[in-house]
Amino acid sequence: MLKQFEVWFITGSQHLYGPKTLEQVAQNSQAIAKALDGSAHIPVKVVFKPVVKTAEEISDICVQANNAPSCIGLITWMHTFSPAKMWIAGLRSLQKPFLHLHTQFNRDLPWGEIDMDFMNLNQAAHGDREFGFIGSRLRIQRKVVVGHWSEDGVQQKIGTWTRAAAGYQEMKTLKVARFGDNMRNVAVTEGDKVEAQIRLGMTVHGFGVGDLVKEVNLVSEEAITKLAAEIESKYNVADELKKGGKRHDSLRESAKIEIGLRTFLEKGGFKAFTSNFEDLHGLVQLPGFSVQRLMADGYGFGGEGDWKTAALVRAMKVMAVGLSGGTSFMEDYTYHLHPSGAKVLGAHMLEVCESIAEQKPIVEIHQLGIGGKADPVRSRFTVKPGAAINVSMMDMGNRFRMVVNEVEVVPLEAPMPKLPVASALWVPKPNLAIGAGAWILAGGAHHTSFSQAVTAECMEDFAEMAGLEFLLIDDKTTISEFKKELRWNDVFYMLNKGL
Repeated sequence: MLKQFEVWFITGSQHLYGPKTLEQVAQNSQAIAKALDGSAHIPVKVVFKPVVKTAEEISDICVQANNAPSCIGLITWMHTFSPAKMWIAGLRSLQKPFLHLHTQFNRDLPWGEIDMDFMNLNQAAHGDREFGFIGSRLRIQRKVVVGHWSEDGVQQKIGTWTRAAAGYQEMKTLKVARFGDNMRNVAVTEGDKVEAQIRLGMTVHGFGVGDLVKEVNLVSEEAITKLAAEIESKYNVADELKKGGKRHDSLRESAKIEIGLRTFLEKGGFKAFTSNFEDLHGLVQLPGFSVQRLMADGYGFGGEGDWKTAALVRAMKVMAVGLSGGTSFMEDYTYHLHPSGAKVLGAHMLEVCESIAEQKPIVEIHQLGIGGKADPVRSRFTVKPGAAINVSMMDMGNRFRMVVNEVEVVPLEAPMPKLPVASALWVPKPNLAIGAGAWILAGGAHHTSFSQAVTAECMEDFAEMAGLEFLLIDDKTTISEFKKELRWNDVFYMLNKGL
């Protein structure tokens, strides 16, 4: 999927050095772009563009990037010195994010051969500083990657940034379907949809649940039978839900809802959606298993009308394409506060994506004491141990804030045979006391996008592209310093419009 996107490799120089030097600059730049395009760490195409040497050429390439649907950003590098006043008009017009690669073509100094011709050709050490100044002077948020272009670490950082750019591109065109409003009287799932569209590009479309019910009721018996059989072949299905079982009709009802929901989303071009258990009139059961399966196919989802989390899940699923591990809607549900080590049990009443499952999901049916509907079908599993992140996006009134907590998923200490939902057990970094304390101080939501594929670095890159406030809770976090960061950020965002 990500190979449909391009990042353009733009090298800056000037006419001062003569045609021979510029010819070498172009050859070297092509070699770097080709190597990056072939890197296993970079999931998008890296496209070489002619070396820019004047303000007009710079402006032209920036306008071309703006108008190219497949271009999701630029990689810039100053092979020689490139006077930065030439870049002002182009950078002011640029609407795509850019990464500043601070590198040079040669890795090592040619100790016995170095002369002034070599020095004039390989001037990134100060050419990139000139370019860096104008980026900072223009207050442009961008990523700076330092090191030789052939190094794995450098290519990994570039690859992470391109994933963030792909997620940002997805967010700019994303349509979210919202069935009903949000859960009544809940604060954090509210937000300014107009500002979200201005800032992120995403659009949120509200529908009555009756619009969905109409599509569900059009589903044919043949389609239901086909999907029910497919489910039985793919999952470990409880006997009572299998064909001939006493509750097979419930599985068929779940399949019916899934087909109707999928059809509705496809017709409208929606790639994320929300539901609300307080607004289910006309549906026989709460969409549980159907939501889990749709998320596994790449859709974003937010429970209780949480459109921000639905959009975030979708964007992070795009960022994660081709990586091991999954991404899911999630919630910090309850704690294990034993002195030997405090942990979080993450789950939701139904809607956890099977992309994060450690084992083949079990499809079951259980009573749900909320929503007032028939017992819903759901898949049940646990999440494999390993590093993960929880990400939340909140509307703070004068800006959107993103908070990320790095966590470590750990094995269950004992089986939980009576818990009828998918779940994950994790330790927040640096520990529960600080991790949860900082999260609460930041106003982090109870809904998150949980991922074992996307990294905190990728989310920071995304936040910078989108102009979001970014807060990271990791193994270095202390409450004292975190409070200071919150206060500094409040001042910054109050003054930012004047900057």
